[in-house]
Amino acid sequence: CVVINVPSNFTRRAILTWKQGCLDGECLAMSVFIGRVHVHSTITNSLSASQVDLWQPNSASLIRHNATVDVHVRRNNTRGLRACLQKEHIDFKVFISNLQKEIEKQTGYRSSRKRRSESQYDYEVYHSLEEIQSWMFEINRTHPHLVDMFSIGRSYEGRPLYVLQLGKRTRSYKKAVWIDCGVHAREWIGPAFCQWFVKEALHSYQHDSVMRRLMNQLNFYIMPVFNVDGYIFSWTTDRFWRKTRSKNVKYHCRGVDANRNWKVKWCEEGASSHPCDDTYCGPFPESEPEVKAVAKFLRKHKKRVKAYVSIHAYAQMLLYPYSYKYATIPNFNCVESAAHNAVTALYSAYGVRYRYGPASTTLYVSSGSSMDWAYRNGIPYAFAFELRDTGYFGFLLPEALINPTCTETMRAVKTISSGLLKKCETGMYQLDRERYPYL
Repeated sequence: CVVINVPSNFTRRAILTWKQGCLDGECLAMSVFIGRVHVHSTITNSLSASQVDLWQPNSASLIRHNATVDVHVRRNNTRGLRACLQKEHIDFKVFISNLQKEIEKQTGYRSSRKRRSESQYDYEVYHSLEEIQSWMFEINRTHPHLVDMFSIGRSYEGRPLYVLQLGKRTRSYKKAVWIDCGVHAREWIGPAFCQWFVKEALHSYQHDSVMRRLMNQLNFYIMPVFNVDGYIFSWTTDRFWRKTRSKNVKYHCRGVDANRNWKVKWCEEGASSHPCDDTYCGPFPESEPEVKAVAKFLRKHKKRVKAYVSIHAYAQMLLYPYSYKYATIPNFNCVESAAHNAVTALYSAYGVRYRYGPASTTLYVSSGSSMDWAYRNGIPYAFAFELRDTGYFGFLLPEALINPTCTETMRAVKTISSGLLKKCETGMYQLDRERYPYL
């Protein structure tokens, strides 16, 4: 495969990917700059004719002029697309010459890897679900005073949905932070970060005063792989699979977008009602067992959970509500300040810049998201990270970048968590307190 991207001075991009794994030399990906309004309909039609699917943004309706579109399409479908791009004077550039080779770098030797102890576990490679769950059991066994492992339900295909609770055990009331990773199956850096967070929290507890204070005064609920069925499918069958794996009665297409299935402005703008689309919202809110299980858990513990953090990729952004509309949240100043402090802390590690702001204006409008649902259901600090990078590697972020990506993100999440131990006095008017007493 060949991957193509626009010049680096273009600031926004979207990626389209062929759903099935491509054999060497059979597929191509490119990024296209949509610079004029009339080009929008031309390129959208051409992409449809070329049989491509979106990576990011993940719906054709979200393609805008003055933006870029990264596409991944089988080579025998690219001649017409190339002709269209050249006719419209649209720039494109190759940035990965063999996509299949990049996939094999991350998956090729996994089957021969044996189970290791927690001290031997390699946090700088991507792990299969089996390896992650074995690691969770080992973490729970070796850190009984700081870790509690439990299941909150089962996936569509019957797999347990495991969560780790981190924190010093105490009888007193403790605020909590929820962190989930792997909502979208192909975003492997997400589960890698959740594992990294657990490792850092436990290993630094004795010598890092900030981490010790957080673990003593807060509980962390960590869900390393939210979409367990989809994650396995991305390892065994389709590296770029996004959705869950639930069956549809009327269509052969499987799966629902687990970040469009929440009961908050469900299936409106930015979500699709067609089961074959990557942003399919599902037949009804919380139709997916995975979504329903997490929603049930958060509703049960919403008086304690003060921050919700969902880890995604890619774009290098820190987003907060709203996703579904262009409006300012009641506690905007507090959340904006927390986001600013978080990206500043992140930048301090390696100088990587993240954009931050309301999801609707910073990224795009989407409905039925977990972040909006969490905020609507009483969690005052709700965030979604879009981790590295901005499109050069996309969903195939090399394992060499796991360490720096997780290290900088760890600083951001610690900063958000530390903010919960302080009282935010700005931006809360009396009217807002009456409407939102939980803030």
